[in-house]
Amino acid sequence: MGEIDMRALFSISYGLYIISSKDDDIINGQTANAVTQVTADPPQIAVALNKTTLTHQCVKNSGFLDVSVLDQTAPLKIIGIFGFNSGRDFDKMSQCNFKLGINGCPVILDHTCAVLESKVIDSIDLRTHTVFICEVIASETLSKNPPMTYAYYHSDLKGKTPKNAPTYEIFSDEKEDTNSKEESKMKKYVCQICGWVYDPEEGDPDGGIEPGTAFEDIPDDWVCPVCGASKDQFEPQ
Repeated sequence: MGEIDMRALFSISYGLYIISSKDDDIINGQTANAVTQVTADPPQIAVALNKTTLTHQCVKNSGFLDVSVLDQTAPLKIIGIFGFNSGRDFDKMSQCNFKLGINGCPVILDHTCAVLESKVIDSIDLRTHTVFICEVIASETLSKNPPMTYAYYHSDLKGKTPKNAPTYEIFSDEKEDTNSKEESKMKKYVCQICGWVYDPEEGDPDGGIEPGTAFEDIPDDWVCPVCGASKDQFEPQ
């Protein structure tokens, strides 16, 4: 003992959420996985946010935040919008349906199975992140769809982890095991913005690209399904 095996932390279960807040006329949101309930009576949650994000700024200034629990119907596109773009130069909220809760913060209505509205009652400074301790003041179940887990996001959707996420180093250390796989005749390409990998064998059906399509044959106006990066921002893996 004494050494830190970062892979051991991968055993901790996570969900996938959109954390949103409002600061005067600014409304913004971001994806997050570090959300947990800490008490039942009163119901309180802990939410970790990177200090560099606009959402962190909004929560810090307003003292309120909402949690939209994404379900398994959520496509990579909506996760990418809120996870790989900054609200300082991109209006994320214009890309989805939302409503303002009783605390004035937006809650996402698309691909959301539940929402939690809360007020910040305390915070903990963790150097790169702040953990906001929040009391839930309202909540609602929007659908019976199962909530998306972080494991589902990575294994089924092949999603990537933003650099601001607490678990970035854990997941970025995971390498695809290619020893037991035949090398594809067509090259895979990696998005230099979010790290999503285009696999010609799988294509991008949601983006209109059929399986078996070489990267070179993709239309020039195609964009990364996760972060919206253009085709010229991909490089061979």
